[in-house]
Amino acid sequence: MIRLSKNFLLSDFTKSSTAVRLGIDNTAPQDVLHNLEDLVALILQPLANEFGQVTINSGYRSPALNKAVGGAGSSQHLKGLAADIEVPGMSNYDLACHIQDNYKFDQLILEFYTPGDETSGWVHVSIAGSGGKNRNEALTIGKTIRRKGIHR
Repeated sequence: MIRLSKNFLLSDFTKSSTAVRLGIDNTAPQDVLHNLEDLVALILQPLANEFGQVTINSGYRSPALNKAVGGAGSSQHLKGLAADIEVPGMSNYDLACHIQDNYKFDQLILEFYTPGDETSGWVHVSIAGSGGKNRNEALTIGKTIRRKGIHR
């Protein structure tokens, strides 16, 4: 058991029902471990300190897992620089707005959120990683939309 912080274990970022179902090894390499530690320290643990719990829906993805779930070939999940998250009891829209207003990030995406259904979708958040420059790019993405900024 590798603990990344008070609230997060490495297994929180590598667990995947798709990987289990398809027999895909989703073990994070050492360089990814360092990136996950940075992501946790800069964004996820501070969020957990504020709200008590952060649920990781998708963290690190090995190349095979990323392909299996239809992830982009350039996905920051491949490097351990991104996580898809939710905070129980908080709308994903409000979570995305809170991150946008209070944290430094590379990319923040409110994904598949449906206004009126506060628990719909999820929030993707990433950092640029060591030596990289955060773009502070915020997007809203759904079935039929892709817009700059966080929108209901």
